[in-house]
Amino acid sequence: MTLPRIYEIAHRERETADTATLTLTPRDTALPPFRPGQFAMVYAFPRGEAPLSLAGAHPADTALTHTVRAVGPVTRALHDLRPGQQVGVRGPYGTPWDLTAGHGRDLLLIAGGLGLAPLRPLLQAALAEPHRHSGVTLLIGARTPADLVYRHQYPTWSEQGARVAVTVDRPDEHWTGEVGVVTTLLDRVPFRPERTTAYLCGPEVMMRATARDLAHRGVPATHTFLSLERTMRCGTGHCGQCQLGPLLLCRDGPTAPWDRAEPLLAVREL
Repeated sequence: MTLPRIYEIAHRERETADTATLTLTPRDTALPPFRPGQFAMVYAFPRGEAPLSLAGAHPADTALTHTVRAVGPVTRALHDLRPGQQVGVRGPYGTPWDLTAGHGRDLLLIAGGLGLAPLRPLLQAALAEPHRHSGVTLLIGARTPADLVYRHQYPTWSEQGARVAVTVDRPDEHWTGEVGVVTTLLDRVPFRPERTTAYLCGPEVMMRATARDLAHRGVPATHTFLSLERTMRCGTGHCGQCQLGPLLLCRDGPTAPWDRAEPLLAVREL
């Protein structure tokens, strides 16, 4: 879908000082259904458009959920939208998470910062179909407690059957939880490496370190999946801005198994 369709902001929820979650509903014809791991190109009139990962599953309706952090003119404009305002949306783009790779296995979801957004619809899908896997563990890392997104949903996910563990790099005076990078949580939660399928999203350095740690512990590289990120302009694989080795991430990604991503992420980005 290369032409945008008009969506309206139905709900806005503040996550952190610079991050908000938007629920969008179509004004007319909805886009085709999105799957966890895919993304949309969202246009803020008249600023321009930005790629936003699907951040919530809506299996029963046509709504879209995106979480956006204000880091530039376009994302600031999207972040500041209020209910009733409109955006243009193109998509769905990209390859979804490989959910079948987790069937009958332990699911290990590891998020760094806003990387929890692309993992949230995967988590929701897994919790909705517990018979397809043998357990769900969610590990969340953030720089500070103030940077944690969806924080009010952690207890709900635990009640629905997920094991949830959280850590921060720099605690404040009110923090009573774990302190350290997200990989430190791997020593605090039980999982069976040979029976685990892992899904990672976050800063690239965090994903590289985590994927290597999982491989060292015995998680097969073919069962560790990453959501990769490069600058995206068109969403259709034509402009080449998101090229990573032989991959155009808007078309061939953003999700990829570690055995495919490892040699590509070893090359320094210019």
